[in-house]
Amino acid sequence: MTHRKKPWILGVYLAALLAGCAQKQNSSQLTIWHWMSDREDTLQELAGRYETATGIPVRFELFAPSEAYSQKVKAAAQTNTLPDVFGVLGEKRDLASFILSGHVANIAEEINDQEGAWRKLLFEKPLLMNEFDAGNGYGVPVGTYGVPLDVMNIQFLYNKDLFRQAGLDPNKPPVTWRDFLAANAKLKEKGIQGLVSGWGEIWLIECLASNFAWNIMGQDKILATLKGKVLYTDSDWVRVLKLFQEMRDQGALAEGVVTMINKRAEQIFANGQAAFAMNGSWCVNVYHGMNPSLDYGVMLPPRVSNTYPQVIWGGAGSNFMVNAKSVRKEQAAAFLKWLTAKEQQVYLATQTRNLPSNREALVDLPPILAEFVNDMDRTVHPSLMPLAEFPLVTEAMTKGIQSILIGEKTPEELAAQVQAVKDRELEKQMAQR
Repeated sequence: MTHRKKPWILGVYLAALLAGCAQKQNSSQLTIWHWMSDREDTLQELAGRYETATGIPVRFELFAPSEAYSQKVKAAAQTNTLPDVFGVLGEKRDLASFILSGHVANIAEEINDQEGAWRKLLFEKPLLMNEFDAGNGYGVPVGTYGVPLDVMNIQFLYNKDLFRQAGLDPNKPPVTWRDFLAANAKLKEKGIQGLVSGWGEIWLIECLASNFAWNIMGQDKILATLKGKVLYTDSDWVRVLKLFQEMRDQGALAEGVVTMINKRAEQIFANGQAAFAMNGSWCVNVYHGMNPSLDYGVMLPPRVSNTYPQVIWGGAGSNFMVNAKSVRKEQAAAFLKWLTAKEQQVYLATQTRNLPSNREALVDLPPILAEFVNDMDRTVHPSLMPLAEFPLVTEAMTKGIQSILIGEKTPEELAAQVQAVKDRELEKQMAQR
């Protein structure tokens, strides 16, 4: 016997199905993916506040660590299943790739609305990391493609208690390169390790090498190097590399720093096992969680030259982008505007101990975080340069510095090797034109 559903049952089933689909399509809920496990509770609280204020539900979804998050975002881009708001981790070329693939909305109209009221609230350089000007080397249309949730810069930290143990003034950290090496010599006499950082993550090596290069040769010569007009065998670049050799020879580095990940380096500094650390402003929250009583200060990387100013890497800490294919683009942009407004930014900064991206939210910051803020005008970043170095050249440089630190290469040998990679990449570029 053939069993058939009664017509009225089938009708009810179809009506419910269609109603469910319509409800899903018309839902006002905003979905946001992020990787910031230390800010999860705070973001969830803000999501609740936004729904109370506007009636629009917001769902933050955490995917950590950042490597797992990046893989999820890349996979979702391939299947067109990205959420309404997400972040692109990586370099500016990575953001450009997402834009050119149609995944990131241009929110220039919103950011510049009302005579740029939203823009004026945000720190300029972090916002520029999400913008592309005319003639950019990526082929991205002019526009603004994201907003910073917070800002950061990377500096040196020093342990005041260990300074006292070594007979150093805890209120006068070293300023020059010679001061830095002299302080390390005193620390070494007391059996105290010097500088710790996660140099197993080569971007941190790139950061310090960049600091040295800007101080020794200035922006114009760095740009000339990127263009291929100055060689990496130039005496100034060799001098940059010799600074790493000098730290090795003077015993100024913590044991195992070459292969260490930054989380381990943070633990070592927080536990008072090294006198110096190189880390970003996010460390204020990290160190507080590891050792709330840690007594430390912030200092610029040691000055090598008086010819050019000292700079530090900095800009946007975390960025959010609007999915260009979302049916809720306008609502997503409105939420980001609310999230970067003063009240929400003050709450984020006080709860997570990160620097707010809103200038007006720099109130009631912990003193140690205020020290980072004071140097935001010194920040530079490769993504803000008019052109970028070939990735293979950067990799050869940073991995080569690791080789210097373990005594496998001399600065001169590495300079020649890096230039050889640069020459090959330039030849490839010319052949493709």
